[in-house]
Amino acid sequence: MLAPKKQKFRKMFRGRSALKGKAYRGSTMSFGEFGLKALSAGEITARQIEAARRSITHYCKRGGKIWIRVFPHKPLTEKGAETPMGSGKGAVDRFVDTVKPGKIIFEMDGVTEEVAREALRRAAHKLPMKCKFVSKISV
Repeated sequence: MLAPKKQKFRKMFRGRSALKGKAYRGSTMSFGEFGLKALSAGEITARQIEAARRSITHYCKRGGKIWIRVFPHKPLTEKGAETPMGSGKGAVDRFVDTVKPGKIIFEMDGVTEEVAREALRRAAHKLPMKCKFVSKISV
């Protein structure tokens, strides 16, 4: 699973304002011919990215090339079950990336459009936001 190798600070504020607005960075196709674009904002966990990646590679029978355009840099903490209030912030539980509408999450190349469309449709079911299939021609 994806996680940062090193961080300057172990814990971070939640910062939900990062989900406001549209994505301008990462909103154009850079590597592949086909892509999966986010239509709504949300936080995508490392587990969700991995599940989507696996469904793409499984459907394509390990053919073609895949680029993952998101990386979970942000640590989210969680306190243990039945922990009383106080006693500080919880331990780091998972890493997420904030995704704004318009951000390209995955890109693909080396497969036909039908295969890419179905593979990315299956990957979209694993993600917590609405997504749509895009191609270099349509963007």
